[in-house]
Amino acid sequence: MTTFFGILFILLVINAVLLIFSVNGASEKFKKPVIKISEASITKISPDQHSDAAYKKAV
Repeated sequence: MTTFFGILFILLVINAVLLIFSVNGASEKFKKPVIKISEASITKISPDQHSDAAYKKAV
């Protein structure tokens, strides 16, 4: 019986240590700065800007 509780206690300690490390790793991801894409870098193509010569009209 003491062997069972000994193994159970060791597994619970290992589980707690891994949980602490995983929570710390997840919080570091949220602290990284987020790079926002500016509106100037997005190119918007309107229908009159593409070339009609590259496409053939379907019958």
